[in-house]
Amino acid sequence: MPLTRRQVIAGTAAAALAGGGIYELVDRLAGASRRTAAPTAARREQHLLDGLRIVRSNDVEVIVPPLHMQVVTLELTAAETRAELRAARDALEGAIAGVERRFPPTPAGVGVAVAWGMPYFRRVVPDLAATHLPVDRRAARAEGRDVRVLFDAERFPSDPHETILEQNDAALLLRSDSLERIAEASHALVNELDVWRPTSIRRGFAGGGFDAGPGLPRQMAIAAGVPGAQLIPEGAELFLGFTSTQRAGLGPGRIANLETLGYADGGPAGYFTGGTTMHVSHIFEDLEAWYLGLDFDQRVATVFHPGQRTPPGTLTVRQSRADVATIAENRRDYGRHRAIGHSASVQTASRLREDVRGADGTLYRAGTAVPQRADANTLDNPFFWSARPAADRMVSGAAAGVHFVVFHPTSDDFRRTRRAMDGVFADGTQVPLEPRDPGLGINSVLTTTHRQSFLVPPRPHRALPLVDLLR
Repeated sequence: MPLTRRQVIAGTAAAALAGGGIYELVDRLAGASRRTAAPTAARREQHLLDGLRIVRSNDVEVIVPPLHMQVVTLELTAAETRAELRAARDALEGAIAGVERRFPPTPAGVGVAVAWGMPYFRRVVPDLAATHLPVDRRAARAEGRDVRVLFDAERFPSDPHETILEQNDAALLLRSDSLERIAEASHALVNELDVWRPTSIRRGFAGGGFDAGPGLPRQMAIAAGVPGAQLIPEGAELFLGFTSTQRAGLGPGRIANLETLGYADGGPAGYFTGGTTMHVSHIFEDLEAWYLGLDFDQRVATVFHPGQRTPPGTLTVRQSRADVATIAENRRDYGRHRAIGHSASVQTASRLREDVRGADGTLYRAGTAVPQRADANTLDNPFFWSARPAADRMVSGAAAGVHFVVFHPTSDDFRRTRRAMDGVFADGTQVPLEPRDPGLGINSVLTTTHRQSFLVPPRPHRALPLVDLLR
């Protein structure tokens, strides 16, 4: 009997989830992890990892990211009667709980986060979503209407017209120092469940150079034959050379929760308290244009801000609260240099402008970062596997890029930050440069292929959120 399309897709996806491809090289190059998989108490938040190691690089505190990151996007296959949806919810929750009993949410174990897109909320629980998805108070005030904490992704000024705005029901984010453990978690949460089926598999890696090692990006890019691989600095955390996980540059604790900064609450009865939003995109990086077209000082000016003085060869640049740029400083940089820096522009939206006492009681000082990044470099072109290869423009061979994964309190908060990257600031100021002009940060060497935003519920409601409220 011939296989159905669903069986073919399920079979090829299972093979892709089980096989690591070139990413199996990461564990061999990085050596044994120094982290231990000690049991941890379960947080309400799915998106927070325990056991992250902190090292010093160039006298700056740096958080060592997990070696591996995998995103599986999914479409729900469970029938949509109330009983069947509840059964699917129970099956998914049981599978996730089983993974967590085996592996704690640390880099030495496996961090699991399940996120849900607007297509799920619109199709499966539309009435409940209309009443339970929290309102973004800040965005609602600015726009004079209700704005929910989650909305569909949009193209930004520097995005090409070809950027695909995805419509997946869900995304499964897995992070670990072990590709084998990610494969085991994937098998339990995707292959063994008849709840959903994968639409894409995306793999990435980061780090490996914090303990005087050569760093993974250069070694992996050379092994894959990526153009410009030999130009990547030894010890670099990412393909573009500079460290991105400075402790001061990443949001601390629960700051990215929906409710922490008061941008929103958790919705009726606090259903989504402890949740956050997640944006996922794939971006190609032109390494030859980056390293051959710009010298070191120009790359520093492009990533940070024009005029910054950094000793040659420095990979980790301080990004403390004292270094945060303002919109006025970006305007001055443009006036003097006809250019602004990537970090300087983004900081106008990604850092707190004043002290805030969070809902968790923590005092977050002005200049504190809000976004919590979970992105990683990739050799996918653009994905490791796709159920829709033609639509996703899958190409054989490796390509340098990044699977950009970031947690923000709301979709609007991500939008404000991403628009600032294009020189469009919250006060209405707009830098008069073409969106991909070399003077506008790193935009000229980046090409975004896909985007989607998701809601990451708190752990008690991570499996088919709101289905438990169906009557």
